[in-house]
Amino acid sequence: MIRQATNFEYIHCKGFIAEIIRTHRIKSADLRVEEGTVSVVVPKDLPRERIEKLLKDKQRWINEKLVLYREAMPVSQKEFVSGESFSYLGRNYRLKVERAPFAPVKLIQGYLIASLPSGIDESHMVRNALVRWYRTHAETKLQEKAHRYAKIVGVEPHSIGIQTFKSRWGSCSAKGAVLFNWKIIMAPNRICDYIVIHELCHLIHHDHSAKFWKEVERVLPDYAARKEWLKVNGITLEL
Repeated sequence: MIRQATNFEYIHCKGFIAEIIRTHRIKSADLRVEEGTVSVVVPKDLPRERIEKLLKDKQRWINEKLVLYREAMPVSQKEFVSGESFSYLGRNYRLKVERAPFAPVKLIQGYLIASLPSGIDESHMVRNALVRWYRTHAETKLQEKAHRYAKIVGVEPHSIGIQTFKSRWGSCSAKGAVLFNWKIIMAPNRICDYIVIHELCHLIHHDHSAKFWKEVERVLPDYAARKEWLKVNGITLEL
């Protein structure tokens, strides 16, 4: 079953739900299995039947990749069932799993609504839907913050994006590419601001010298308190 959702489509296959992303920028399908989620970037007008055939042909490989990912994941404290609490920008929202055609997670009246077809009870599918939601919102929010604070810091990043890091909240390359760990979007706004400013200041000083921290302090006089919050609470920013 495919459900159209803005610019996205979803195909429900045995063991997983694939996100279909159509674009004019490519000429052939690009199948990706990342962080336990399946997506296919395809040319704008590629027929649905060809996408379904691709997924069917690659179904065994996809499921093997998903199993390897789940086995490598740390044991989660979450069960991904209705009533559980999840943090977004420092506020807690209750999860509500509804039986309906698959659709992206939505934040409605204080609830994170996840829709799954009847007969599907796999918690990993709920988790993956939440990961997609967090990543989408992280990309939007952190880019907005980065563009806003770049003017204050006085820098111009070459690019801004999100990524999954195991032991860091962001990175800044020598060429000016700034990346943020999408999980930081679970933290309060002031902590997100600190991470954004921290990485932007690395465009001026590519180290953690006294000059670097002085630059951070210029924009955020209370950066030390925010840094300490992250040191103490960062371990909780997990799904």
